Amino acid sequence: MLSGLIIVVIAIVAVLTLLSMAVNVLKEYERGVLFRLGRLAGVKGPGLVFIIPFIDRLRVVELRVVTLDVPTQEAITRDNVTVKVNAVVYFRVMDPAAAIVNVEDFKRATWNIAQTTLRNVLGQSDLDEVLAHRERINMKLQQIIDEATEPWGIKVGIVEVKDVELPESMKRSMARQAEAEREKRAKIIHASGEFEAAQQLQEAAHTLAQEPVGIQLRYLQTLTEIAVEKNSTIIFPVPIDFFKAFGILAGGSEPAVGDGETQQ
Repeated sequence: MLSGLIIVVIAIVAVLTLLSMAVNVLKEYERGVLFRLGRLAGVKGPGLVFIIPFIDRLRVVELRVVTLDVPTQEAITRDNVTVKVNAVVYFRVMDPAAAIVNVEDFKRATWNIAQTTLRNVLGQSDLDEVLAHRERINMKLQQIIDEATEPWGIKVGIVEVKDVELPESMKRSMARQAEAEREKRAKIIHASGEFEAAQQLQEAAHTLAQEPVGIQLRYLQTLTEIAVEKNSTIIFPVPIDFFKAFGILAGGSEPAVGDGETQQ
């Protein structure tokens, strides 16, 4: 009687064990790649998936977007500048069967191809392109990595270059270049202002030449501006033509001289 009870208990435990091995629950973002006696039997899920214990094998693959950090890579740009760049790759599995059958470890394979592609693209680009046109670098990286991982059922959506580290000597050179560019723009702006001021003065001179009375009004305005400062000395400019009215500088006239004494 006791031996029969033991057999029943063992049978129940064996059935429960086989049932737990046969029943699998896959989430919405998971798919199961089923192998039956070593042969691909299809992709299962999500939900309840039943397999035959010891005959079937189920490999679970996630379909969510995976964020892959590419470690810092040191490369030499096309213009012979050493830079250190790191990046981040966003990809997802589009074909679970290809991701399991065609490559041993699709995550590690994508990680390695991202590193080599990053170094190659940097070697084919100038430093200015890496710094100022990073979108082009990102698009080129995304296209190359996506083409390489397409047979593995992987879709690379975004590749972003995060940080670009330059040598200290290059940073100082770029700082001097930026300072020289700012000085150049300042000199150009100053010269442009001087040129415009000269043109305005030339136009003002032509206007005053056409209206001689205008120069007298300008003298009066200058006197008013000087008086505002409360100066004890006032300089009043008088045109030379003003003295012609008194005959002092009239053409051909000389001061009267008599008996060896100068008349003033």
